[in-house]
Amino acid sequence: MPDHPPLDIPEDGKLTHNIVWFARALRKAGLPAGPGRTLDAIRAVEAAGFSSKQDFYWALHACFVTRPEHRAVFAQIFRLYWRDPRYMEHMMAMMLPAIRGVQDERQSQAAEKRAAEALLDGVERDVPEERPQGGDEVEIDIDASRTASAEERLRTLDFEQMSTAEAEAAKRMLARLTLPVRPLQSRRTQAARHGRLPDWRGTMRAAMRRGGDLREFATKTRKTRWPNLVVLCDISGSMSQYSRAILQFLHAVANHKGAGWAKVHAFTFGTRLTNITRHLATRDVDAALAAAGAEAQDWEGGTRIGECLHAFNRDWSRRVLGQGAVVLLITDGLDRDDPELLRRETERLHLSARRLIWLNPLLRWDGFAPKARGVAAMLPHVDSFRAGHNIASLEGVAAALSDPKDTGEKARLMQQMRAG
Repeated sequence: MPDHPPLDIPEDGKLTHNIVWFARALRKAGLPAGPGRTLDAIRAVEAAGFSSKQDFYWALHACFVTRPEHRAVFAQIFRLYWRDPRYMEHMMAMMLPAIRGVQDERQSQAAEKRAAEALLDGVERDVPEERPQGGDEVEIDIDASRTASAEERLRTLDFEQMSTAEAEAAKRMLARLTLPVRPLQSRRTQAARHGRLPDWRGTMRAAMRRGGDLREFATKTRKTRWPNLVVLCDISGSMSQYSRAILQFLHAVANHKGAGWAKVHAFTFGTRLTNITRHLATRDVDAALAAAGAEAQDWEGGTRIGECLHAFNRDWSRRVLGQGAVVLLITDGLDRDDPELLRRETERLHLSARRLIWLNPLLRWDGFAPKARGVAAMLPHVDSFRAGHNIASLEGVAAALSDPKDTGEKARLMQQMRAG
């Protein structure tokens, strides 16, 4: 153990105590916030000072955040622990099943439930009964999802709203998922005793070995081969919570023997295209995603879908899209690039692949409409358009692969585009 000089912090101060409890909450949420990192954080705050909130945030961020997927969790725990004056009320409301009147109506943020669970570890979660001044009873709506089995509820739970325990359980469920595919018939043939195609060459060779006596008629059949699976996954800021779960699913597919795929190729994109295929070969899913996160420097950054698809079509299309490859495109379609470039590159990708299936987490909303320029440019050039926000939606990808006529929600949304 290295020797550290004494810290210049008052003994009766509460800052050190608060940083220790903050590190405990991070550790509960899954971040590697051990005693060594906690000591480094205290020393970093001593060096940076406590006069600026921004300096204080990034000093702690540098000590505790080591992976891109930890950024959202750290930001939410920091906000709730250090900034939000009503953080206890908000956390209690998030952990209880849909009780109205506890917190203001607002949209849940990424990793918020996970942060609240870490900060409320060991805290009693009962809310005292409150009555209004008029004497009327408070209307309480209880979420009835507890009546269903835990696994069934987890299948339909949004990846973005999962707690730490739910994310771990979802990871185990994703590891059991498979993505079977039917083999393709090749142009090449092979000899078969009960084949349906005549083998004239084999018949004549057998006759020549018997001095020209034709005793049997040889037949052949077509060979079968397995297609490649090519995955293009958006890892921009708006997709970060979904991309990690989807990459866990792809890791299971790539390492599942007998699934039928010849090879699984995986690419991530945000502001640039990154090939992470070799990282998926790592047996441990956490090590694989950590290596992929280190390779993809644009994790949780901006989005340039058109430029990234152009880079794929230019550099990788001929290498990985042969042999009837199927392409999974995972993105929300929110792009600020030229829509004409996005349309042209999506069309080229569609023409190069056997099937192009688009998974969009935004499709989980009932009122989703193809109003964004990127969505409107890409939608006409995909074979199937499906949601990709929970385990059940990923299980539905198998249906899209087994049925060549499956279009998902494309037909309905294309009708809206024509009507609009």
